[in-house]
Amino acid sequence: MQLLRSFLIVLWRIWFYILMAIPIIIFLPLLLLFTSRTRFYPQFFILARWWAFFILYGMGFFPKIEREQRLEKGKSYMLVANHTSMTDIMLMLVAMKNPFVFVGKKELVKIPLFGYFYKRTCILVDRGNQRSRKEVFDRAQKRLNDGTSICIFPEGGVPDDLSITLDTFKDGAFRLALEHQIPIVPIVFYDNKKRFPYVLTKGSPGRMRVKIKKFLCTEGLGQEEKKNLRENTRELLLQELQATS
Repeated sequence: MQLLRSFLIVLWRIWFYILMAIPIIIFLPLLLLFTSRTRFYPQFFILARWWAFFILYGMGFFPKIEREQRLEKGKSYMLVANHTSMTDIMLMLVAMKNPFVFVGKKELVKIPLFGYFYKRTCILVDRGNQRSRKEVFDRAQKRLNDGTSICIFPEGGVPDDLSITLDTFKDGAFRLALEHQIPIVPIVFYDNKKRFPYVLTKGSPGRMRVKIKKFLCTEGLGQEEKKNLRENTRELLLQELQATS
């Protein structure tokens, strides 16, 4: 019985990648157009959100979003969330109506079709390359100067140990937020690790809860506050996750 269940979960997870590909193939001409110039990014973002809804509901995932504070249109923010699943990308797109750009790991470029547009629209980081991290900072600064928000998963990746509730945070998101004096938006994904973990034979359809916490203000703060800001943000997310575990 367990073997049959594992086999069905594997098929269901393969369906995830098929769902990823279908809208990309259908809207390929528009995607090529909207990723050809930075000024077309808002149009690309609309398609990306539709793509995310299509995948989540197609997999039997049902987002439930709670907001303690709402983003203002035309304002830049630093979006930070816990990172446990590939569905974090889709759920972030569903939860946020304001255009933002992901800072993400370079490895996802290898995914067929998705990887091509991921490379053209996201800020990629090679975590083992010091020069790459500097280039990420420069590119993120440019997008913030253009008025676009940035999304960073400050753990820097999904922990290999699934028992870890929330890994330590890297500095990048908080350094940028302080540099540009933009609010930090803490976001909690409660169910993604359970629904679609990085384990081939695990996962299940169901509810995906999101909470957008009250923003953390950075106005008037200098880089000397980076550590406190980082640890306060992590503690905020950790308390939410532990309270519902």
